[in-house]
Amino acid sequence: MKFAGVRLLVKDYKKCFKFYTEKLGFEPLWGDKESGYASFKVADGIEGFAIFVSDDMAPAVGNADKEQPVGYREKSMVSFEVENVEDAYRALLLKGIEFVNQPTDMPEWGMSVVHFRDPEENLIELYTPLHAK
Repeated sequence: MKFAGVRLLVKDYKKCFKFYTEKLGFEPLWGDKESGYASFKVADGIEGFAIFVSDDMAPAVGNADKEQPVGYREKSMVSFEVENVEDAYRALLLKGIEFVNQPTDMPEWGMSVVHFRDPEENLIELYTPLHAK
């Protein structure tokens, strides 16, 4: 097997598209705000992150009659390495991102981290390896 990427299944595609393009600055490589599917460039030569309308995916996997879970602890998280967590934190605060914590050194993890959620409550982590600080 070859890892291809992460695709978040979302209810409000337009709101999520706007968040990932305008707030996080991701460049869409495929799709647009109307298409219901978009993949994004997350680094040079890497496009392994996408969003897709959940209701469009559900019939393909046989669970169109089920709702997305709400009010539970996360089962997954999307993590992005940044040059400097503190700088990224300050820049995203200016764009209106609400964080669930502040940048914190986690020596046992070997990184400095900060977390926030997208419009659909998907947990996102930004991190910088401590050796890079």
